[in-house]
Amino acid sequence: MNSIVEGVAALPGMLANTPVEFFIFGFTLLGVALFHNRTLTVALTGLGATIAYKLAVSGFAHGTGLPGLLAHGQHEWVILSNLLLLLLGFSLLANQFERSNIPEAMPAILPDDWTGGLALLALVFVLSAFLDNIAAAVIGGVVARHVYHNKVSVGFLASIVAAANAGGAGSVIGDTTTTMMWISGVSPLAVLHAFIAALVAFAVFGVLGARQQQRYAPIQANVAIDAPPVDPIRAIIVGLILVTLLAVNFAGNAWYPEYQEVAPWLGMGLWISVLLTSLVRAPEWGILKRSARGALFLVSLVATASMMPVASLPDASWQTALGLGVLSAVFDNIPLTALALKQGGYDWGVLAFAVGFGGSMMWFGSSAGVALSNQYPQMRSVQAWLRHGWYLPIAYLAGFAALISLWGWHPTDTRATAPAGSQSHAEAPAPVAAMVDGGVYLWRQAFDRDAATR
Repeated sequence: MNSIVEGVAALPGMLANTPVEFFIFGFTLLGVALFHNRTLTVALTGLGATIAYKLAVSGFAHGTGLPGLLAHGQHEWVILSNLLLLLLGFSLLANQFERSNIPEAMPAILPDDWTGGLALLALVFVLSAFLDNIAAAVIGGVVARHVYHNKVSVGFLASIVAAANAGGAGSVIGDTTTTMMWISGVSPLAVLHAFIAALVAFAVFGVLGARQQQRYAPIQANVAIDAPPVDPIRAIIVGLILVTLLAVNFAGNAWYPEYQEVAPWLGMGLWISVLLTSLVRAPEWGILKRSARGALFLVSLVATASMMPVASLPDASWQTALGLGVLSAVFDNIPLTALALKQGGYDWGVLAFAVGFGGSMMWFGSSAGVALSNQYPQMRSVQAWLRHGWYLPIAYLAGFAALISLWGWHPTDTRATAPAGSQSHAEAPAPVAAMVDGGVYLWRQAFDRDAATR
């Protein structure tokens, strides 16, 4: 009892020492929760207020005033532009996938009862491990709209987001956070055990989400008689875009980690493939207007989160990782992961599951959730997300507990903390190396003034 009283008594002092930026961010998140039909306006207002305060009062991590803001933008622009390009590009990919009529044929593959929804979630899980959690979520959302006749519950949408984030947690090409770890020199094997937690979590939310959806609207049992035939050209286009995405992601991080902060290669690769394939079958370009609002919303939140004065984290431990996962539901996981990589001393598989899956507990906690909300605006209600996706926190705790119990806590080095010469990346084939080196040189000459004058 005394400890509770002491904690309450200390609260005013803690609040008084809390940087103002955190209050601005907190009110921004509260505004998102209360005004889910004005999320972009709220996010841009929060971003503007944060920039104004830091310009006038506190300064930025890289300096004060306008030079500090410009330096911060130079540090963050690759992540932000990559995120924007991916969110917009994946909306066009989803449109190509839908117009291929493959979703119309899915009832022939999926089971006719609640296990059909479970199989769909499993498909999203697997796609995310090999592609990207945003792509997996939007593809899963398109299929769900067709097999459930556009009657998809918010709980099942939350499960799609959770499946995308869980599938990407143990793969260094499945999520932005795990890719950041790979770039920093974390071995792909060092995050693989995150799948232990991901599979346990899937067993919880997958079954509950699929049964919930089946009660809400049963899955379509058979392919409709008037269903249009599959368009093989658009199906090939979808495949080519996904293969391009996979190739750029793998090649960049396996062969050229030192170039990853030069330009948003993944987003550029996605858009080059989208534009080239559009010469054969054009997507519906008009959907970009709707998708742009959701993309700018997430970019604004990430930009605001990147300016929070979080100089350090608590000592690395599984308890800290557990807390970071909960925090990632409302505080973007990209800056949290960057801080953890700078700090070192983590079991990266445990952290990958925590910050990756933890974002599923709120619709704006991950890029997959924001991307899916472009297809289903009704999921932007925080109240509806918490009410219908109540089992996601349970799945998070169950997965985390299983991982710590079965695997334990085994920290490994990153490239920054490992002994010199102990880590290296694979060498690219000579033709690829020549092409990439030439492309990077031209990019720097065109856009990097410092490089151009050297």
